Amino acid sequence: MSPLRSNSPLRTAVVGAGGIARTSHLPALRTLAAEGKAEVVAVVDVVEAAARTLADEESVPYASADLGAMLADVRPDLVVLCTPPAVHREQTVAALEAGAWVWCEKPPCPSLADYDRILAAEKGGGGRDPYASIVFQHRFGSGARHIGALLAEGAFGRPLVAHCQTTWYRDRAYYAVPWRGRWATEGGGPAMGHGIHQTDLLLDLMGPWTEVHGMAARLVHDVETEDVSTAQVRFASGALATLVNSVLSPDEVSRIRIDCELATIELTHLYGYRDADWRITPAPGVAAETSAAWLDFGEEVPSSHLAQLRVLVDDIAQGRRHATSGEGGRRTLEFITALYRSAFTGTTVRAGDIGPGDPYYTALHGGAPGWAPAGGAPEEDRA
Repeated sequence: MSPLRSNSPLRTAVVGAGGIARTSHLPALRTLAAEGKAEVVAVVDVVEAAARTLADEESVPYASADLGAMLADVRPDLVVLCTPPAVHREQTVAALEAGAWVWCEKPPCPSLADYDRILAAEKGGGGRDPYASIVFQHRFGSGARHIGALLAEGAFGRPLVAHCQTTWYRDRAYYAVPWRGRWATEGGGPAMGHGIHQTDLLLDLMGPWTEVHGMAARLVHDVETEDVSTAQVRFASGALATLVNSVLSPDEVSRIRIDCELATIELTHLYGYRDADWRITPAPGVAAETSAAWLDFGEEVPSSHLAQLRVLVDDIAQGRRHATSGEGGRRTLEFITALYRSAFTGTTVRAGDIGPGDPYYTALHGGAPGWAPAGGAPEEDRA
């Protein structure tokens, strides 16, 4: 890869020509291209015809079914992975070893062992060295940034009680697609594949978690993974929280509620939010001028791939670590892994408990009876 210049468009390759690339990533990249900040230079898909079709539609000069060949031929600055989670580790490591930054769709990879292998492939790990980051776009809307800043400075007093809810609906036709509902190919059930965005935002707002006690069940769907999970969480601040992740809920909603000493903060939406989706209810006795100041969100930035990509491109240009890279991405995967281990073992799991040698480090099902696929004992530690 040629040396990156902060005033040059980020030469970007899109890997995966499916729906998420078309509906979210490419529109964001088009916007940044119009601003001179990014340029899509290649499309890769395992189906070469799909890659060529998308490349033609977007006037992209290079299309291929071979990721390795593209990395050698094009040498992009940034690789955007819009592929299934089972191939994320392999593709991310290949891109890093070729000298490219990576922005990877969720779930980032199926295990902590995979994630740590990715970290090991980051040469140096500094902001000016290529690194991998995760698509966690809900952190980057103006609402989350405003509320997060107020929480961090103590404007609402101590956080006390929180609730995080991703209750969605997926019918049997959804799971008729062969790769869905399988540990190896979807990466997990609603705790991993659906609720991960709300969970990540909760952790970003609440700070470090210390322990989790989870439950999981298959109540409707004939799948390997769960179709519903719940959890109780304790944070380092002492605050307590509950989580619910479901694909069984006809009345779909994504919601976070945080009760603090001086206010209740609520976010209610489905797949993305605007500032109007946040509500702040002051406690009795809070001065009107104080609560009015809380409502000044500044310039509105809806949560979106574009919102995060703007920050990522700027971080790369300025030599900064992006917030969802390294440990900033790992903590969410560690939390979800701990939720699964707790649910499948009936024990409380504490932050830092899961590492090499633990079966849940290499597979989210941990080889648990009734949850692991047939012959699905965890693989040896590959990190």
